[in-house]
Amino acid sequence: MQVILIKDVDNLGSAHEMVEVRPGYARNYLIPQKYAIEASGSNAKVMEERRKQLQKKEDKLMAEVANVTAVLKASPVKVGAKIGISGKIFGSVTSIQIARAIREQKGYEIDRRRITILDDVKEAGLHKAGIDFGKDNNVEIEFEVVGE
Repeated sequence: MQVILIKDVDNLGSAHEMVEVRPGYARNYLIPQKYAIEASGSNAKVMEERRKQLQKKEDKLMAEVANVTAVLKASPVKVGAKIGISGKIFGSVTSIQIARAIREQKGYEIDRRRITILDDVKEAGLHKAGIDFGKDNNVEIEFEVVGE
């Protein structure tokens, strides 16, 4: 029996995919649990239209991510920290400070959990951080630690 998956099912397939399963598995588990619908002509057309809409939405999102990436890579973000006489900072720079600096200087709201600092930041100067936008879109940006 052919069914169209509504949600991702382990060891079977991902959402909006047509798969062949045994009739009992489809009738007794997949369809009642709302994991799949029967692959009739009208259901296939509806799922194909939904797939096209999702693709358009994803393309638009990827274009926006590319735009944000270009703005972030254009110039380093300046992060303020208390710096001693020898050039070392008191404490260290965190992802929260970087997210705040991006919001204030570039105008983009990026969740701090998506930012990873690639090395320990203990002194003033240029450093690198990675931002994960999801779906294998990882961007490496530069930030500069300056005295407050």
